[in-house]
Amino acid sequence: MRLPFFIALRYLKSRKKGLSFGTVISISGVALGVMALIVVISVVSGFHEDLQKKILGTQAHAVVLSYSGGISDYRSLMELLSNKDEIKAYSPFVMGQVLVSSGKRAHGLYIRGIIPEYDRQTTEIFQHIKYKHQNYTDLPWIIIGKELANLLGVLPGDTVTVISPMGTIGPLGVIPKVKKFIVTGIFEIGMFEYDTNLAITDLKTAQTFFDYGDKVTGIQLKLKDVYRADKISQTLTKQLGDSFYVKDWMQMNRNLFSALKLEKFAMFVILILIVLVASFNIISMLMVNVTEKQRDIAILKSMGATDNLIKLIFMSQGLIIGLIGTLFGLAGGLALCEIIKSYDIVKLPADVYYLSKLPVKVKILDVALISASALLISLISTIYPAHRASKLNPVEILRYE
Repeated sequence: MRLPFFIALRYLKSRKKGLSFGTVISISGVALGVMALIVVISVVSGFHEDLQKKILGTQAHAVVLSYSGGISDYRSLMELLSNKDEIKAYSPFVMGQVLVSSGKRAHGLYIRGIIPEYDRQTTEIFQHIKYKHQNYTDLPWIIIGKELANLLGVLPGDTVTVISPMGTIGPLGVIPKVKKFIVTGIFEIGMFEYDTNLAITDLKTAQTFFDYGDKVTGIQLKLKDVYRADKISQTLTKQLGDSFYVKDWMQMNRNLFSALKLEKFAMFVILILIVLVASFNIISMLMVNVTEKQRDIAILKSMGATDNLIKLIFMSQGLIIGLIGTLFGLAGGLALCEIIKSYDIVKLPADVYYLSKLPVKVKILDVALISASALLISLISTIYPAHRASKLNPVEILRYE
């Protein structure tokens, strides 16, 4: 294999001992394609990870629910879950849909009743509370999102009215249940959906308001390994029996993460076209090279070089171009990712994206896939020129020499 690479390196150089202009253009095309792929895919992965952190900061890793709609003896169930090695923490909760109003403004949302001491161990929502107020009244407390507070025009210390459509039946039909709450905190997750459509209150208050008695909607779980949530939830579903089932965070956000994966794949396919365009530079350069080196090819064949050796020479040229271009693209892409991560080069409006700069997450698997794709495309682009070179007839070329 030394001879094909030696000759290929000689052919890549111009008569002035440096790389030819066509070689430089081909290498630059591959390098730019690889660099663009690495930067864009890393930014998409960064958004994916940031979104995942925000979701896991609000939701538990998994939730134990009952087919009957509520869990009566949830304390014994929590004791059973405490013996599982995969579970780090747990917290009972009550969830229901309500309408929250203040003055002439109203908005429908989910209200979650929790035990704060337990919830702090399973979610990070209390870490995102930006504004607090001490409750000096007899009214039950409620914590709402920043976007909801802006929508209702309330501040910590103000009161809001919570209305449940599941009320009592009177002479004129269903009478909604109404209760006043005092806003003791405003949280900001950074996702519009949660900051607008979620409120937190005490578990006992929620049980009374929704007529749950001593039942809860489910039990939130924090797992030791968040990426094994699907397997752990399946195992727990089998162990807990027919009355309960477990949903993990991947199932609860399947549509969102499926859309993100599809977007990442689409970006990869679109940007790989840059490398495909660069491969045409390699094809055209090699075709010119084959034309220029016809006499050399004829001499090599007359000295006993086989068709396969001629093919290897020109395929080695394309592989060398692809390898050098990929290495330069990797270096440039990783350097640019580090610059974007360290400095505020691309600034984002925080009130729109909840981010002040582009998130970047470089994954080894993505880098390996991009590198392999670039090398494969570079190698494939050499097949036709190499085949043409191997089929040249030395007799026709050297007849008039």
